[in-house]
Amino acid sequence: MSITTTRIFVARLAGIGVFDPLGDRVGRVHDVVVLLRVRQSPRAVGLVVEVPGKRRVFLPLSRVTAIDPGAVITSGLLNLRRFQRRAAETLVMGQLLDRVVALRADGGEVTIQDVGLEQQRNRDWLVTKLFVRHGSRSVFGRGHTSVIDVDDVTGLAPSEAQQGAAALLATMDDLKPADLADVVHDLPERRRIEVAAALPDGRLADVLEELGDDDRVAILSALAAQRAAQVLDEMQPDDAADLIAELPTDKASELLDLMEPDEAEDVRRLLTYDDDTAGGLMTTEPIVLGPETSVATALAHARRQDVTPALAAMIFVTRPPQETPTGRLLGVIHLQRMLREPPHEAIGGLLDKDIEAVTADAPIGRITRLLATYNLTALPVVDEQRRLLGAVSVDDLLDHLLPEDWREADDEVTDAAMGGTGG
Repeated sequence: MSITTTRIFVARLAGIGVFDPLGDRVGRVHDVVVLLRVRQSPRAVGLVVEVPGKRRVFLPLSRVTAIDPGAVITSGLLNLRRFQRRAAETLVMGQLLDRVVALRADGGEVTIQDVGLEQQRNRDWLVTKLFVRHGSRSVFGRGHTSVIDVDDVTGLAPSEAQQGAAALLATMDDLKPADLADVVHDLPERRRIEVAAALPDGRLADVLEELGDDDRVAILSALAAQRAAQVLDEMQPDDAADLIAELPTDKASELLDLMEPDEAEDVRRLLTYDDDTAGGLMTTEPIVLGPETSVATALAHARRQDVTPALAAMIFVTRPPQETPTGRLLGVIHLQRMLREPPHEAIGGLLDKDIEAVTADAPIGRITRLLATYNLTALPVVDEQRRLLGAVSVDDLLDHLLPEDWREADDEVTDAAMGGTGG
């Protein structure tokens, strides 16, 4: 095997492309797997590679033929079995970065900022160098940095007290919430909770909306009650209601009392509906505007970052008030229609008034048929006076129709559960 580079720092390796012998890109490096050994340097055994479909697979370093700046070359096809970390394995990016360890010489603390790997004559890759920041976390951002030998420190073995989350979070800034949720799910339990707790409220809310029930209940339960309530305030009401429904009754009541009154009211209202109905699936925060609103203003609302693409494709036009439950629903305007109209035009004259609304007790089968029949991304949910209560979006419907563990399941398992062939 001819390796172009014989010393690598993992932070530079993360994210670079992985290519097969023909030069076709097959994925990108997500992390490095090492074995922490007693009285021996840690040995790197493979790469975690993210392939299309956001699946993460294991690539043994013995299958790597070249590591160049910006590229890893493999000797053949990847095994597409989903990566599962074994008990003896440690993820460099996920578990070692930002770990506080002690110097053998004087017992002083240093924080690991990067890990250097070096190939030996027997082709093994060992952790030989650490790029560290001197000083404790209490003086984060101060002190000097240096490259030291791995043998100069003690305490590489995992410890909740030793490991912060700042360095790992810095590598996740550009990840979409669903991808960040995958990363958080793959972490060991204690590390998962620590990293989640270090996220800003809004970012954590986005991640919780993408995680499975077990993960998000564990994370929310580990937070202080006031912090948990603030995160719930940031979540979409339907997702917050689903999460609160999974909590013990006394814990749910405590958090609802701590939430902002308006947010808590929406959640309490959603909790009164059955899961398999429009009321149980809907969000109470679609885009709702008055008929006098201009196309330009409506498009600005559709561009809001907190609005999902499914909900941004349709704006609901009602009489005042525009907070759910609203005044009478007049109709909807589709995003494509707005793009074809002058910016100053009032949306009240452009309405689709034939949209079929459903009531809160409408069963999931009826919702599915209407969305599919009329190629819609959302449906209005109304009461007997045709006041808008909320909207069911196609993404919320899919979340409900897929198996409960669809986020963790392999594609083949999900295909089988949905009755598909995977082809």
